[in-house]
Amino acid sequence: MGSKPKIILGIDPGTRVTGYGVIDGERNPLDYGCIKPPPKLSLEARYHVLFTSLEALIDRYQPQAVAVESQFVLKNAQSAIKLGMAKGMAFLAAAKRQIPVYEFAPKQAKLAVVGKGGASKIQVQKMIQALLRLPILPEPADAADALALAICCYNHLRNPCTNTFTAS
Repeated sequence: MGSKPKIILGIDPGTRVTGYGVIDGERNPLDYGCIKPPPKLSLEARYHVLFTSLEALIDRYQPQAVAVESQFVLKNAQSAIKLGMAKGMAFLAAAKRQIPVYEFAPKQAKLAVVGKGGASKIQVQKMIQALLRLPILPEPADAADALALAICCYNHLRNPCTNTFTAS
């Protein structure tokens, strides 16, 4: 990537709630929130809502990098597959615009903002609020997680290390 990106989009994928957070190259927050497809929609329709919503965010903010939470293995295989498909929507939306995607484990994102990989959701929210000088606690937690991913990516791109997983 060379120089630091001007805009980073963080995505915490899910089929019910997908958090997003957008920061600029100075680590200032531009936007954050959640995409919540209506639960009564079919699964494929929810994926479509997720994909088109992510495309709209990418079109609006024109990020130079996308940070996505890496998938962890769940006990329920069906849940893992559904989560993987939601993550795939983020990869596809970025790939359509040739934006590099960086994957970070939840512990890496927590470490980047709280200083410990086992931080609680509320600890992440409070640190995101402090780091980004937000007037209110970023809610829901999925949005704070997405901002943490964007910050983790920002840190990684400024100072790459060997233990970070990267996909493009």
